[in-house]
Order: sequence, then C-alpha cells, then structure tokens
Amino acid sequence: MSTAAGYHDLLTAEIAEGTHDHLERHLAANGLVFGGRALCTVLRPRFLTLAQYRSLQQRLRPLMRAFDKAYERAMADPVFRGQFKLVDWEETLLADRTGYSRPSPTSRLDFFWDPARGALGLTEYNAETPAGAAYTDALSDAFLDAPAMRQFSRTHDVMPIPARHGVVGVLLDAYREFRGGGSPTVGILDWDDVPTVTEFEMYRRHFASLGIACVIDDPRRCEYRGGVLHAGGRAIDLVYKRVLISELIDTCGLDSPVVRAVRDGAVCMVDGFRCKILHKKASLAVLSDDANADMFDAEERRGIGDCIPWTRVVEERKTAHDGQTVDLIPHIVEHRERFVIKPNDEYGGKGIVLGWTVSHGEWEAAVQEAMKTPHIVQDKVVVPSEPYPSWVDGRVEIYDRMYDTAPFVCHGEYMEGVLTRLSTADLLNVTAGGGSTVPTFIAERR
Repeated sequence: MSTAAGYHDLLTAEIAEGTHDHLERHLAANGLVFGGRALCTVLRPRFLTLAQYRSLQQRLRPLMRAFDKAYERAMADPVFRGQFKLVDWEETLLADRTGYSRPSPTSRLDFFWDPARGALGLTEYNAETPAGAAYTDALSDAFLDAPAMRQFSRTHDVMPIPARHGVVGVLLDAYREFRGGGSPTVGILDWDDVPTVTEFEMYRRHFASLGIACVIDDPRRCEYRGGVLHAGGRAIDLVYKRVLISELIDTCGLDSPVVRAVRDGAVCMVDGFRCKILHKKASLAVLSDDANADMFDAEERRGIGDCIPWTRVVEERKTAHDGQTVDLIPHIVEHRERFVIKPNDEYGGKGIVLGWTVSHGEWEAAVQEAMKTPHIVQDKVVVPSEPYPSWVDGRVEIYDRMYDTAPFVCHGEYMEGVLTRLSTADLLNVTAGGGSTVPTFIAERR
C-alpha cells in the first residue's frame, strides 16, 4: 500500500470532517489565502520519501552549475548574451553591480516530476521573485495539527521541509556580503493590491522574531533622499524585492527612487537587476540548445538533458529535434500537439499557448505572434497526477489532481524546501486562478 493510500484509509467521516474544519479555521486565522481564495482545498499534504527528496537535491546541482556558467559567459560576452533576448533597459541595468556574488540568491525551479517514473521536466526558472516559501511553511504547521495527520503520525515519521528560513537566510547573507556585516532594516516592496500581501506579513513577523525591523510598502511611495531609501516611513538598508523588475520599470521608470537607490549602491536589493538574465525563459533554450553544448562539462550536459525539455527561442532557423535537423517554424507549426509556446518574460501563465488544446489556425497565429516578440517553444512534458481527498457536501471525495514540484534554490546552488501546486486544469498555476497549494512532507513508516 502506498503512503498516500494509507493516509486515505484513515479518513473516516469524523476524522475527515475534523481535518477539514481544522484547516478551514487555521487558513482563515493565518491569512492563508491567495486573491481571496483558500490556499489549500484538500485534506492531504504531499508525501516524499527521504530517498526521493535527496535524489531531487542531487539532480539539481549540475543543472545549477550550468545556469551559473551561462550567466558568467553572458556577463562577459555581449554576443552570447544576445541569446537571452534582453531589452534595452535590461542591458543598461546589467552595468550596475549588485554588491553580492550570485545573480539570484533566492530562486525557484518549476518542474513536473513524477518520482515513480523519475522523469523531470523544467518549465520555468523563477530567478527573480520566487513566491510561496512562507505559505508552504505555514501550511505545514496547519497540517501537523490536523486530526488526520495526528492519526497518520502514529505509524509514520513525518518531517516538514522548511523553505522560508532558506529565503530569509540568503537575504541576510546577501546583505552581509553587500555591507560587510551588521543587521539591516528590511523593506518588502510590491504593489499594494497583489494577492501575495498575506505572505509579506508572514515574512515581517518572522523578521521581527529575529529582532530585525521590517516594513512593507508600495514602491510608488518610496523616497530617496540624502543617499538613503525610505519605505514605510523609515530608512531601509535591504530591499526584499517582490515586485517584478519589468513592472517596476514600466510603472515607475529608470529614474524612480527605488531604482536610483539601488544603482547608487545605497541599498541592497535581492534579487538584483542582473537576475533578469537567467529569469528569461530563453535561458532554458540557451542550456538546451546543442549549439551551446561545448561550454558545459559532461556532468552538466547530463544534468541539462535530465531536467530541461527540448527548448528553443521561436525564430527562423534550422535546429535539431529528435535527432533530425528541421526548419524550426514549419516544424512546430506542423506538430502543434507536441509543443507549448511561452513569452520570454511573463508569469502566472500569461501568454502560454498549449498546442494540444487549440486549433491549427489558433496555433499558427500563436507562432506568428511569438516571432514578433521573444517567445520560447518547448516540448510538451508529461504532467503527473495522484489522488487527493477533499471534504465535499459532508463526505470524502478522492480524485486525481495534476501537480508540480517547485524546489526553492539558495545561492544558486542547492534546494531548501519545495512548493507543490495541484490542479485539475492543464495550465497548472495558482496565479492563473485555479488550483491549490499543499505542503510537502518527508514520510517514512515507523
């Protein structure tokens, strides 16, 4: 019997209802909502064995080294950097040092991974503003006290996988590298109306528990005067940037207080402007393209092949696919059911076109549109699913939900915690308006 099946067998009507009521109260009391919706709608967390978790950790390391090599070469070689399809203002901001060594001290890899099959499929490297670590930890706390988990713990060792501490740790590490030591005043910056504001409050409380002052503010209200950036009515030293850089520049401009303070070196911002190189979805094409294979060693090439599905920037060219040389545009037009198109720099599922869900005409139009502004095309990956129980109309209902695996990466090197999202729709993204988030636990039979 699988670990999940054993958990489901414990869900008598009494335990299931008690678990549902407990989670509802905990989610409401602790702000575990996203855009007004409950963050979690199921009665079971995700379970991994320790061996599965360690395997994922090990498989990521050569991939992250490959990303690092691509970044270093991009910074040194403008011609090579052209493959990432940066816009002019992004190129301008690359000239300013971040004050710390890694372009993305905190990041997140979004995979489709079925531990039973072993296949990994990286669909996005969120190297700019990875969300969800504090939410995941708070959901872990909620489940640990739930009646079903207490019953399950009689026969299983259950270990949460903390993620928030990794994020906070790299923020403080980056600041110490930037300033040379000391304790910062933190400003969490994003728009007032974003749905993740409840997560910002979780971080503020955590910083307070560490004796670190933290404010939350909208970048449009920040002031830069006397060489000091002010947010939330006080001077700040460290910006935990949750606003997207593109939105910050589009809304506030290159001459805005936040941007000027960062460029002057008056404040440490994590992640800084140089993160845009790897955050571009074209970074997956750079690693995947055979034309760049010589820059990676054998282990890194295996890591790339292990993790990244075939990916190319949508443009007129010849390239290899499935061992054959093809004209890229006619090839992807003809075989739409095999491919997905994504904008180079969007989030929340915006602009993604799944070839197998649209007509030939719609796909051909999407390809033509993708040639006007930078997009990538990727091989379709297998989306895994497993059963999850819910409490519906006074009874337990168990049905399959698709899920992803999104490990948080610290210092561009190793994973610390993992985000798992569930959905019944092909486009598996909570921001896009559907799905649910569950904590991930290591579970081993006692």
